[in-house]
Amino acid sequence: MIVNLQIKSTVILIILAVAMCLVGLAAGVSSNSPAGVNSNLPASNEPIEVSVAPPANEAAKRNAVLMNNLTWLFGSKQQRGWYLYRPLLAEFLDTKSDPTTNGFASAMARWQKKSALEPTGVLDEESLYKIIAEWQSRRIQDRTPAQPAQLLTAPIADFYDPTRDIELRKVERDTYFAYRRMVAAAMADKSLGLARNPQAKGQLAEHELFLKIISAHRSREYQEKLRRASPGAGSAGLAVNSPHFTGRALDIYVGGEPVDTRDSNRAIQVKTRVYLWLVKNAERFGFRPYFYEPWHWEYVGEEVKSEKSDE
Repeated sequence: MIVNLQIKSTVILIILAVAMCLVGLAAGVSSNSPAGVNSNLPASNEPIEVSVAPPANEAAKRNAVLMNNLTWLFGSKQQRGWYLYRPLLAEFLDTKSDPTTNGFASAMARWQKKSALEPTGVLDEESLYKIIAEWQSRRIQDRTPAQPAQLLTAPIADFYDPTRDIELRKVERDTYFAYRRMVAAAMADKSLGLARNPQAKGQLAEHELFLKIISAHRSREYQEKLRRASPGAGSAGLAVNSPHFTGRALDIYVGGEPVDTRDSNRAIQVKTRVYLWLVKNAERFGFRPYFYEPWHWEYVGEEVKSEKSDE
């Protein structure tokens, strides 16, 4: 009998040991995890971060199409897309987001709401025309021709063409000095890699073409001569009442063919480091762009100061 009791006790102990092992194994696997999960993973009540890019919303998808395919008119010329104005749009909307993203659509919607438009986030024809109207309103409004006393003759070293006639090197005084300050700031920015003239402080090297003046003051007679040489230029080209008459408009070299309005050329110009720098910095020196021509910048220094004081 004693032997039987010992055997039974031993069997019971073995059964209990096996049961305890099975319970321990069950506790090591979460009911919410698949079998075979590594024990080093966090417990089921600890969140696991998963990086998933949100899908583009409908506004972003629509912008991706319209950026290259929106049909619109400027002057008498049909335009296609607004991709050429991406740097200006980013600055205008105060966004660093790509036009095909939700971030750009959100920035667009904020501007549309502020401008009493339906905040769709889509840069459609209506919104584009309104933005262009605002850009145009920021340019020189008083285009009274400059008087001789308001002009100075800039050094030939400041010009893209080293043979430019002296009568075509006139610049309104305040505009010229603002231009020199802007060039000095650009030269100080090492990321632009502008070559300096070692013999003249603050002067671009003779072989450096970026930021040099292509054209400044023009008389009405000279402008008409240019118009006759380019028939059909229209309001998107050589203006009848040009801001160049004031001496405060400068065509500045930013790359590509200096003053060629073909889309293929402008597409090159709007990607250069110098142009992108001007978009970000020119207003600090009183200059604003003519959106259609990447090379054309107008000095509205006093107007900028007045607007800033009203804000």
